[in-house]
Amino acid sequence: MKVLLIEDDAAMQTTLQRTLERRGMWVVACGDGARALDRWRASLPDVVLLDLSLPGLDGLQVLAQARAEGLRAPVIILTARGTIGDRIIGLNTGADDYLPKPFDLDELEARMRAIVRRSASPSGSAPVLHEGSREYASLRLDGESGAIYCHDAPLELAPREAAMLRTLLQRPGQAVAKERLFEAVFGDDPDVQLEAVEVVAYRLRKRLAGSGVQLVTLRGLGYLLKAET
Repeated sequence: MKVLLIEDDAAMQTTLQRTLERRGMWVVACGDGARALDRWRASLPDVVLLDLSLPGLDGLQVLAQARAEGLRAPVIILTARGTIGDRIIGLNTGADDYLPKPFDLDELEARMRAIVRRSASPSGSAPVLHEGSREYASLRLDGESGAIYCHDAPLELAPREAAMLRTLLQRPGQAVAKERLFEAVFGDDPDVQLEAVEVVAYRLRKRLAGSGVQLVTLRGLGYLLKAET
């Protein structure tokens, strides 16, 4: 995978570049908005990681200019500006996904690989389900990357929320015990109590609002996913 990393923070840029290269990717890095457009035109990347706060042109200006020129590589915005308004502006400008800082590197890689696969698929074709993939109502779990989609758009989740939803998607419509979810979300962390599952479930329930799928609590049994009728 060829990656264009546009990030003006030198430490963040170096860390991301080295991490992605260790994971087998080829990375072109740039920290300046105007120069980034030249790199984009020259390298023709498979995916662009774009920070919004850049010297010269800011990230949204870079994205708007790239789209105006017909540069169609999928873009994931990485920024500390994580308000709903910023996300909407970024997506409306032409971004394909949005990951607020700080983020989990495994989640970033999963989103990158998923977005590249989607961009390489023929338009309108049905998604390929890999081993371990699951579909339930509007939700789809990619078994290869671990990414989760709602109505074929990436579902923005924190790592623990994603771990819970992946576990629930293995048995949609069936109760999953709180203890099983605790193991999937927190592992064997001795500093976390079983009740922490309820906090993650509360946050996940809010993420699923409007998806057509509800997270239902079954007292004494656990949690289940239920498609709204």
